[in-house]
Amino acid sequence: MRAYVLTQRVGALSAMVAAFAATAQVAVIDDAGQRVILAQPAQRIVSLAPHATELLFAAGAGARVVGVVAHSDWPPDARRLPGVGDANALDLERIVALAPDLVVAWPYTMPAQLAALRARGATIFVSDPKSIAGIARDVEALGTLAATAATAQPAAAALRARHDALAAKFRGAPAISVFYEVWNEPLQTIGGGHLISEAITLCGGRNIFAALTSPAPTVSLEAVIAARPDAIIAGSDDGRRPAWLDDWRRWRDVPAVRYDNLFVANGDLLHRSGPRFIDGVEALCGMLGDARTSAKVR
Repeated sequence: MRAYVLTQRVGALSAMVAAFAATAQVAVIDDAGQRVILAQPAQRIVSLAPHATELLFAAGAGARVVGVVAHSDWPPDARRLPGVGDANALDLERIVALAPDLVVAWPYTMPAQLAALRARGATIFVSDPKSIAGIARDVEALGTLAATAATAQPAAAALRARHDALAAKFRGAPAISVFYEVWNEPLQTIGGGHLISEAITLCGGRNIFAALTSPAPTVSLEAVIAARPDAIIAGSDDGRRPAWLDDWRRWRDVPAVRYDNLFVANGDLLHRSGPRFIDGVEALCGMLGDARTSAKVR
């Protein structure tokens, strides 16, 4: 009887703790450095970026998402959610009608419309992680705001563990120079502060345009040829080889061309600062490993 009573009391206490967690105020700092406060954990969330949608699902808050921006196609369940516009224009009336208690946004998506949402009383968490560690922090922060830490914390820990494993594997690897091509006309790449540049470094590579401060600068053909990269990697949103990657074959003196080190990265992974970014990094490390072998970099 005593054991039964004790069990009942423990059960009642657990229920009280859960009820308190569901109503207690929660607060985090977002990637814009702003304190985001909710009177209680978020129950209705709108995502205004595909990577934010992925972060929310990874944090265990997928069931709370009531609206998403266009191209929120992962995980598959996200494709069935109501749309609220795209990167060019948000449907503010639709967003307001969904009555979200939290909006997760990318700072470069229509700043004026984000300001309009704030003016209407929306609570906005800005997600713009600049590193794999930042992605893990965002997963945890969103888990805090949705009271889903039991899912978010292990997911963040797994991201950190995979990052650490890659860092250990490629620490001391011979440096290999890389040109990452985002687009061909105009010729666009990534600067040193970009998340993909961090990934290249993690894999033992060297971004030939790391000195540029713009996240997505336009560069000249002559500058790429002069840098003589050992590998050229084209980022493609669907992971398919773009025709323009093989345009580089005209320049046989470039080591990447000479050794056939022309690769394709899946932009659905590397161009989104979400939890699948680490999958893209692992693939990128494999490409650079192959490039070292081909170019006989020691």
